[in-house]
Amino acid sequence: MTLPNFPAEIRAPQGTLPGVSSFQVHFADHDILTAGDAPDVLVAMNPAALRANLGDLPQGATIIVDTHDFTARNLTKAGYESNPLDLLGDANDPLGAFAVQPVDLTGMTVEAVKEFGLSRKDAARAKNMFALGLLSWMYGRPTEPTIAFLEKRFAKVEAIRDANITAFKAGWNFGETTEAFVVSYEIKPAPMAPGVYRNITGNLALAYGLVAGGVQSGLPVFLGSYPITPASDILHELSKHKAFGVTTLQAEDEIAGIGSAIGASFAGSLGVTTTSGPGIALKSEAIGLAVMTELPLVVIDVQRGGPSTGLPTKTEQADLLQAMYGRNGEAPVPIVAPQSPGDCFDAALEAARIAITYRTPVMLLSDGYLANGSEPWRIPEIVDLPKIDPAFATAEDLTEDGKFQPYARDAETLARPWAPPGIAGLEHRIGGIEKADITGNISYDPANHDLMVRTRQAKIDRIADSLPPLEVDDPSGPPGHGKAKVLVIGWGSTYGPIGAGVRRVRKAGHHVAQVHLRHLNPFPHDLGDILHRYDKVLVPEMNLGQLSLLLRGRYLIDAIGYNQINGMPLKAADLEHHILTHLTHLSEELRAN
Repeated sequence: MTLPNFPAEIRAPQGTLPGVSSFQVHFADHDILTAGDAPDVLVAMNPAALRANLGDLPQGATIIVDTHDFTARNLTKAGYESNPLDLLGDANDPLGAFAVQPVDLTGMTVEAVKEFGLSRKDAARAKNMFALGLLSWMYGRPTEPTIAFLEKRFAKVEAIRDANITAFKAGWNFGETTEAFVVSYEIKPAPMAPGVYRNITGNLALAYGLVAGGVQSGLPVFLGSYPITPASDILHELSKHKAFGVTTLQAEDEIAGIGSAIGASFAGSLGVTTTSGPGIALKSEAIGLAVMTELPLVVIDVQRGGPSTGLPTKTEQADLLQAMYGRNGEAPVPIVAPQSPGDCFDAALEAARIAITYRTPVMLLSDGYLANGSEPWRIPEIVDLPKIDPAFATAEDLTEDGKFQPYARDAETLARPWAPPGIAGLEHRIGGIEKADITGNISYDPANHDLMVRTRQAKIDRIADSLPPLEVDDPSGPPGHGKAKVLVIGWGSTYGPIGAGVRRVRKAGHHVAQVHLRHLNPFPHDLGDILHRYDKVLVPEMNLGQLSLLLRGRYLIDAIGYNQINGMPLKAADLEHHILTHLTHLSEELRAN
């Protein structure tokens, strides 16, 4: 799994701490759930990169430093009074807790690729590949897949292609021939379920899930969207898939984006709009319009740090209450949240199912960690994907006297008929003013408004009837009947850190249960019963306790939050400590009683 971390500025100040970008990779010979808490190796290309990331490293970690850029100017910009590399091995060595390997990455790369006639600037760019070659040697990674990737990536420019491949091989050879790196590792293949795998980011998976939603429902997909970090890649990707009946519109603003999507849904397409928290604020009135008109719509919120512009390139989970209540009036909207980059595909397909089946806008809450992070994803078989029936209204839905009832309800779902324009006899009023039950005429009748508000809420509540039972991860026994007395519950991208933290606690000999929510509105029918079966319920979130608030209000339980809101994913070690603390408190309470 991977974790990109980069500044929001288009041209961040080079050589300064705010301008540092990083890319963290976690790989193993077994299944892993996060991009890792503390890297074992740091490759620092300049002083700012060293200083910005040093605090994340455990004692004994390896640091590979590109000595070329440790100039007096760069050291000053990074806040160093002197060069820490000059003190290696000294009694006052600030890096004494680490295994530091000074390497002239830039110089050796430029020398290795000089035969290709590149400028020094272009030649130096290949130092990333030198570093990758060195790390590939250190961890016994095969070279063939990387070389094949580079050949394909830079196929149009032979000199760039050959320079990158040469730099990669030079890095590998340096690791093999130098005696500085006395330890190398062999990572065996991880056991994986049979199938075809590819690497995928959350935004790419969301795009593919929307395409699949269109194919499985037989509907054209229309995306009306305005570019915004970190959701823009969905627009970029969907624009490539016209062959699957996908139409994309880069609108002039957020309101135009959702307005066009609602219009497309009225016309018989699967309307989609993508954005982040600030865009949801602008789209809120139009989401209410989709609630009132009862049209299918998928609203994707790739959450980022807020409020306002906030931290555009950092992750957060603080839009849950906005998704739940951020509209005027009683405007209930279903909420779906993916748990990993690959799971974004299934979440998008589920959001499309709910939107089409129940004739409602659906909010899909991803976040920056999922959007830009990646993991291996098993490509599903088409036959295993669910079919979605749009069940359009037809002339057969007219009453005996030839009238169309646009707000009549399906007995099971309470969804109203979906009647795109162009079919004789199915003409009906549309808009944001309250409609009369059954007829759809404009109505200001108080009793009718009360009925329609309650009916729209009941329709959303009916979605829970179609949800499978929650899966409780409790090896100690059935929920509430095993040895586990503490339940850890989460939603969205906290799935990986929570799962990794729970594994650590169990490995230490303790019992703890875990459950993760995909559906946040409505909650699954069995959630309340599960929560009441445990003595303590812990809720880790990247906000100040939004799910905790909802669970307390709905189920009257003392949900205990673990809340972090620093723009970075939760860490498994921190969660392990939090869980163990509450296990200790619970044991003390039981002894006292």
